[in-house]
Amino acid sequence: MEPPEVILDNADTVYDFYLDHRQNRLKALAAYALLGRRYQPRISYAAGARDQLLALVRSGRPTIYSINHLSQSDPYTVAATAWRSPLRSVIGKVRVLAKDELFAEPGQRRKVDMMGGIPVFRGKDHGIRAVNAAGQRMMDICAQRLARGDNLAIFPEGTCNEVDPTQVQAVGSGIGHIAFRAMRLGVRPALVSIGLSYGPRDDPSILPTKEEAKSASFYFQPPIAELPAKPGDIARVARTDLQLALEGAIANY
Repeated sequence: MEPPEVILDNADTVYDFYLDHRQNRLKALAAYALLGRRYQPRISYAAGARDQLLALVRSGRPTIYSINHLSQSDPYTVAATAWRSPLRSVIGKVRVLAKDELFAEPGQRRKVDMMGGIPVFRGKDHGIRAVNAAGQRMMDICAQRLARGDNLAIFPEGTCNEVDPTQVQAVGSGIGHIAFRAMRLGVRPALVSIGLSYGPRDDPSILPTKEEAKSASFYFQPPIAELPAKPGDIARVARTDLQLALEGAIANY
């Protein structure tokens, strides 16, 4: 199936495509390895978290990786961290939610597709009512991918934090609905919160410098194996755990 144009009016066809799309894993591994050499993230773990993460990855259990969002540099530093952490073995098996505008330019789209991207039509870009049906379909697709054994990486804040990089912004119910829908399909995804910091920021709206991006701090919380049964409760747990991860990333910068 040829990749469809990623526009809101074409959302049904777009999600039909991304229900089954698979990237070339060897190319993905090569790209992550390159980013792993280019960036030198500082990676730290809560007590026992690294061993628990290793066990989770080896088990093959579908997992939602939740990361706070600070800048347009994040996908690159997150990829470098995946290469330099126990997540290396799941590269090519992770779907990554990405805003639809990243799929507009063909060259950029090839890179996003290679990284496992799934488009998200955001209310802030198109209007809440306009994206409702597409958003429902996107969550269904993510749940189905989890049920098939894939993992999911998500910035649950939905946009870059340009207010206070020490505090996780509001987390919408989307992450909860995805996990809940996966549960209804017979799987219970685990949750791993990963905090990200580029160090003290006088002006959070300014992109981190090249050196700041290269030395980003990441902090892994222990996996949460059992999530609540309701979407809203899942979202609240996700935000609380992500805040702890962010505080760890700041402390270890």
